[in-house]
Amino acid sequence: MWSLAWPWVLLALPLPLLVNRLLPPSANLQDAGLKVPSFGGFAVLADRSQAEQLLNWKMWVAAVAWMLLVLAAARPERIGDEVDVPVSGRNLMLAVDLSGSMDQKDFELGARRVDRLTATKAVASDFISRREGDRIGLILFGERAYLQVPLTLDRETVKVLLLEAFIGLAGEKTAIGDAITLAVKRIHDLEEDPGEQVLVLLTDGANTAGEVQPLKAAELAQQVGLRIYTIGIGAEQLEVSSLIGGARSINPSADLDEETLTRIAEMTGGRYFRAKDTAGLQDIYRLVDELEPVEEPEAGFRPVKSLYYLPLAGAFALAALLVLAALLRGIRLRRTSEVQYDAG
Repeated sequence: MWSLAWPWVLLALPLPLLVNRLLPPSANLQDAGLKVPSFGGFAVLADRSQAEQLLNWKMWVAAVAWMLLVLAAARPERIGDEVDVPVSGRNLMLAVDLSGSMDQKDFELGARRVDRLTATKAVASDFISRREGDRIGLILFGERAYLQVPLTLDRETVKVLLLEAFIGLAGEKTAIGDAITLAVKRIHDLEEDPGEQVLVLLTDGANTAGEVQPLKAAELAQQVGLRIYTIGIGAEQLEVSSLIGGARSINPSADLDEETLTRIAEMTGGRYFRAKDTAGLQDIYRLVDELEPVEEPEAGFRPVKSLYYLPLAGAFALAALLVLAALLRGIRLRRTSEVQYDAG
């Protein structure tokens, strides 16, 4: 689509006509029979009819040049197709526990019993897919904490590396404090404005390893503006076979330190959630979506390309043509005058 940035400039188009009408007319020279004492003057008189013919096309060229000049001043533009504005989302880190206790099979997925990590992978993968526009990072922790994926817009890579994780990869114990500290360090190392910073930490136990205590790590997170959502995962009741026959009920989440996880979330402005089954875990991640909504795509915009230089170049070309024609005519008249004077 074509448009003019300043269409009101077109009001200047009739300006030469107004100037011609408003200014006083130039004095009409009465040509005497003996105007000049040389044959050059008679050559000018003889060339008058030809000059009048030239004046006609020169006026048309000048008129077109003026119109092109005014058009260039109006700034013609070509408006392209609408394109989406890139969404600037938040930095979202996922920290997933890979300690030995995540092997407990107290979750169901597709009507079959699975371990906690398998259920976490399935639910977290769907969560990652919904986070369009966010930069997502992945931290895996057990006895140690590892940055598996730095902050990236490539959600597919995050999902693949999450699915490839396995229990015991980072050790059998649980270093919650180190996982939080690693997330804080990655946020602190960002050169640009970090903007919204979120950490979703999932674990099924208590801090049993690492160099930094969880609450101390939470203080560091609070200082850099990292909001932490903690998720305690694990069923509260599980039927297991007894050695003497029959079955007995146990609490497979007896080691879960809910008090510390709640305190971490409160200190950083987040929330603590308890996931007792797969459906509950799905609901928690959907709730996180609501608490940290994905940035809505902004209204698309149309790229604008300014084309004023095209009519401007045309106006300059026509003006140069008029100047060249005047120079050639002056040279021709001078030569004609010189020849006639020599003949006389």
